[in-house]
Amino acid sequence: MSFFQDSPSSQAENAASRAENATSNVAEYSVSEISGALKRTVEDTFSHVRVRGEISGYRGPHSSGHAYFALKDERARLEAVIWRGSMSRLKFRPEEGMEVIATGKLTTYPGSSKYQIVIEQMEPAGAGALMALLEERKQRLAREGLFDTARKKPLPFMPRVIGVITSPTGAVIRDIIHRVTDRFPLHVLVWPVRVQGETTGEEVARAVQGFNSGYFGTVLPRPDVLIVARGGGSLEDLWGFNDESVVRAVAGSALPVISAVGHETDWTLIDLAADQRAPTPTGAAEIAVPVRSELQARLASHSARLGASMSRLLDRRREAYRSLQRALPSTDQLFALPRRRFDEASARLGRALITGTAQKRARFDGLHRHLSPRLLQQQIRERQIRLRQIGLSLPRALALMAHTSRNSLQQIAVRLNGELILRRCRQWALGLDHLQRRGDQAISHYLERYLRRNQQLKRLLDTLSYTSVLKRGFAIVINDQGQPVKAATALTEGEHLTLRFHDGDRAAIAGAKGNPPPVRPAAKPAAKEKKLKKAKQAEPDQGSLF
Repeated sequence: MSFFQDSPSSQAENAASRAENATSNVAEYSVSEISGALKRTVEDTFSHVRVRGEISGYRGPHSSGHAYFALKDERARLEAVIWRGSMSRLKFRPEEGMEVIATGKLTTYPGSSKYQIVIEQMEPAGAGALMALLEERKQRLAREGLFDTARKKPLPFMPRVIGVITSPTGAVIRDIIHRVTDRFPLHVLVWPVRVQGETTGEEVARAVQGFNSGYFGTVLPRPDVLIVARGGGSLEDLWGFNDESVVRAVAGSALPVISAVGHETDWTLIDLAADQRAPTPTGAAEIAVPVRSELQARLASHSARLGASMSRLLDRRREAYRSLQRALPSTDQLFALPRRRFDEASARLGRALITGTAQKRARFDGLHRHLSPRLLQQQIRERQIRLRQIGLSLPRALALMAHTSRNSLQQIAVRLNGELILRRCRQWALGLDHLQRRGDQAISHYLERYLRRNQQLKRLLDTLSYTSVLKRGFAIVINDQGQPVKAATALTEGEHLTLRFHDGDRAAIAGAKGNPPPVRPAAKPAAKEKKLKKAKQAEPDQGSLF
């Protein structure tokens, strides 16, 4: 036992030595060892789990074939990955916002200290989720006009080539070919596709676009009608035919398309976009081609009816011709009167020629007596005397005409002197000045009236514009398609929105439905605003633009 107490410095040294001895007994781990231990613990504990959540951040498969996204609910978020092998085995295509049930194992990623689920299988969270997604897609595509009846094309009555888009190994293609062969044998082109799985929509869309390309019609015969066929199945089995790319490809096809997907009770979006829907693939073949034996029987019936009609027509025409022939007069009756007139004219012709010749001879003799040489010489002498008289009077007439013209020119020169011209020019200048002043005044009045009208329209435009409403604190909600949202029911949870204020736009996301936030009571107007309001009420009515 010591009778001396330790100093403060010695007490501090003893405490440090005790702490060093205590920490030296704890095992040390590296960062990699800790990460590996956590990874083994998580994978051993959660080696097989089923997680229900909503897909978030899905952007499709990566270039490597893997898909990275997240599963979330209202309180948490779990990173997820699907490797390429598992991605190819999915029966449907994942989409943003879809609620699914994922089966896999949890693991950690040491590079970023995160945990994630490696999904091996994934299925929609019940048929209700798929039906809700299907209904939303149906309404969106219907608003674009892809299901309108006006854009549907009529089917050809007698196609020469039929294009069939289906699986080459199933019973559907055999049923279609068998039915076409029985009804009307013709050329059938088959484009093989998968009718179930994630790639179904993409392959069917490429097939429809391929049949519409320029390759068909040059290298291969161009089909007159297309049939998209598949047997019956569940909603998940037929989900590929609800793909948006398939609907757009069928709606944009230049060739008429018959949809024969599933049985009578099954329906998909391709049925709404196609030009005709068939209850079964066999029914599609019956719609596409007629029955040759029926056409032959109908043609024979039409031919027999045509022959009988022609026979009856010829009989009626022949009878009408005979009736007309009986009503017409004979040839002797038609030419009797002209023949009589001809005979009478020929009898009078001899006497008329003798009489006409005698009259012409008498007239000639009378003219001959007036045309003697002595008479012609006398007329020539009279004409010469008349010409001499005209030649003697011509110089005097010319002199008189020149004198008269000279007097007229002198009178005109007196009227057209310089002072008269200057007076007329001054009068014209005064008239032009007056017209110029009136024109300037009219233009200024028109410009003033136009400016006043422009200012009135500008004030009216400012009054009716929605920007004045935005400046008072309101905003416009615009969806991702650039259209204004008019009702809250038109929004879906998670939809990207744009809030447009008077000074710019801001992005937003639609949230879940719930109770609205409490409304703040409006602030009482300030004293200055009250005075302005009273002053406005006291002002007399100034009128309006209307």
